Amino acid sequence: MPPGPVPGPRYPPGVQAQQGGDYPPGPRSWRGQEQPGSRPGRARGQGSRPRSATGRKRAGLALTVLALALGGVVASALGLAAQILPRSFSAAQRQQIVSWEMGKRWRTWPAGEIFPKTIRYRLPGPLLGGGADLILDAYRIGIARQASCQAATDAKAADVLVRHGCLAVLRATYDDATQSLAVTVGVAVLPSLGAATASGRELPSGKGLSPGVRAAPFRRTLVARFGNRQRQLSLDRVVGPYLVFATVGYADGRRRQPAADPYARSEMLSVADGIAGWVASHLGVPPPPPHCPGAPAC
Repeated sequence: MPPGPVPGPRYPPGVQAQQGGDYPPGPRSWRGQEQPGSRPGRARGQGSRPRSATGRKRAGLALTVLALALGGVVASALGLAAQILPRSFSAAQRQQIVSWEMGKRWRTWPAGEIFPKTIRYRLPGPLLGGGADLILDAYRIGIARQASCQAATDAKAADVLVRHGCLAVLRATYDDATQSLAVTVGVAVLPSLGAATASGRELPSGKGLSPGVRAAPFRRTLVARFGNRQRQLSLDRVVGPYLVFATVGYADGRRRQPAADPYARSEMLSVADGIAGWVASHLGVPPPPPHCPGAPAC
């Protein structure tokens, strides 16, 4: 018989031959192979690739964009809150605003607001022989035109005022309740509280007639004969950016008497101080506290 094909080796049931060999596979126990009951996995270095530099750059760029976007949202929220919430001022800012409000009154207020028709003053009771103080009214005779600091004050006072930037002087003249005394009250306008305070310190002072405001007579009135030579006493006080003067004398034209009797002197000081004090306190009334609703134009 011709030789037939040589039968291959027979393997036990359930075992198949491997390609390239005639022996059954050995036990699967070497390192790197799966053990019975273990979770399927991947060998080291298989199935994963290192992240490229381009991927890292893209991730960093994304984080940067996100941070910028969040910053813009925060800035917008803060800006909106600044517009909605009331604005707060520091103590220095509040003081500056108050000074501005007071400093513009001489321009914005009517003349009759600064110098009203009547001003009450007080005569001390002891001056009248005892008892209660007497309240009297001084009456406005006229309001003078606005004048320069040199024209409305004495030379020594004008030198001080001009050196500190005096802008103008407002004046009005009153007579007392008996119509025997005349008082010219003057408001010197300074650029700031500091300038007014410095001017008040540097003005020559005295117990009698010191350099100050000039008299403002008005023709065909009860104070027509009250001039600079009729001035007996003078005084001044500082309020805000203003220096308020007052000078008093006889309305009938009597010239200054160096040694006035105590009663006449006390009466003159009472009416002059009462008028100047009212004008100063009225100009110096504190304005309402500055308030800002938070509008952009504020």
